[in-house]
Amino acid sequence: MSVEFNQIPDWVCWIAQDEDGVCWGYQIEPNLSHKSWYENEVGKSVCLGKTSLVMDWRLTLKRLKQQ
Repeated sequence: MSVEFNQIPDWVCWIAQDEDGVCWGYQIEPNLSHKSWYENEVGKSVCLGKTSLVMDWRLTLKRLKQQ
């Protein structure tokens, strides 16, 4: 997954793409559900936009930095 978003908030430590192509930024490592990632009410999350779909969206979780 190649994300080229101009404004990712400073607090975002993780990014991931859901099954529908929507990318999210997370403060805390997100959990995996059957069609998406979720923060489980811990930390913040923000929608970063939509990108082209990848073959296996479950492999898109990337750590950007330490918390």
